[in-house]
Amino acid sequence: MGKNKLKKFADMETIDFVFQYPFSRLQQSGFPLKGRWHSDFFGNENPIVLELGCGKGEYTVGLARRFPDKNFIGIDIKGARMWTGASEARAEGLANVAFVRTSIELIESFFAPGEVAEIWITFPDPQMKKVRKRLTSTRFMDLYRRVLADGGTIHLKTDSPFLYRYTSLMTSLNRLPVEADTDDLYASGTAGDILDIKTHYERQWLSRGLTIKYIRFSLPAAGELLEPDEEIEPDTYRSYSRGYIQMPQMMEQPNNINSDNHE
Repeated sequence: MGKNKLKKFADMETIDFVFQYPFSRLQQSGFPLKGRWHSDFFGNENPIVLELGCGKGEYTVGLARRFPDKNFIGIDIKGARMWTGASEARAEGLANVAFVRTSIELIESFFAPGEVAEIWITFPDPQMKKVRKRLTSTRFMDLYRRVLADGGTIHLKTDSPFLYRYTSLMTSLNRLPVEADTDDLYASGTAGDILDIKTHYERQWLSRGLTIKYIRFSLPAAGELLEPDEEIEPDTYRSYSRGYIQMPQMMEQPNNINSDNHE
């Protein structure tokens, strides 16, 4: 591990709104703020919004700046990335921000039923070969239901045509109320103050001429969720080396296919 990462990890330990709980610690004593985020941490009853796979925390911090009447929590397993957003929040004195370093599969250990109002999923790996790992799969929807208020909001922002199509099929099949849906966010003119926050990866995709897709839907607490069985065309640009991904004009040359990369 590089010295820079070690320095970031050490600094993270000094930030009082960053929580790093390994699974073994959760098993032994649980997480003390579960069910008590409003009363014991934020000190208010404002809605709690999660950013899953928050990376550098651009949405967590960006939304917190815009909406002081909501509380935002970024969740990611990689602490070195999270350090960026945590450092910005600390420097700006944002009181409505927290970060939790853990696996998304463990969120039920950190939040009580109904404690979360909204979930943001920003530019996840589309997991084209592994349905169970897709963050908008019915498996994860059932997980989100365990912490989300009935009818709570799910936001997906993605560059992936595959994941966008899959999520559209999933919401349609299960009759989940869709509140917004576009396959070209910035051309649609609907981005607005919330959606124009751009993550590190989003800026990369836009610079390569790719469009951004967005779906917002509500998730009822009850009802069986079914997986769509339609075959979906994979994202061909994810089969190119990083050098070619940076040059979208070369994506049309089939002989340049290399490996399945996703940053």
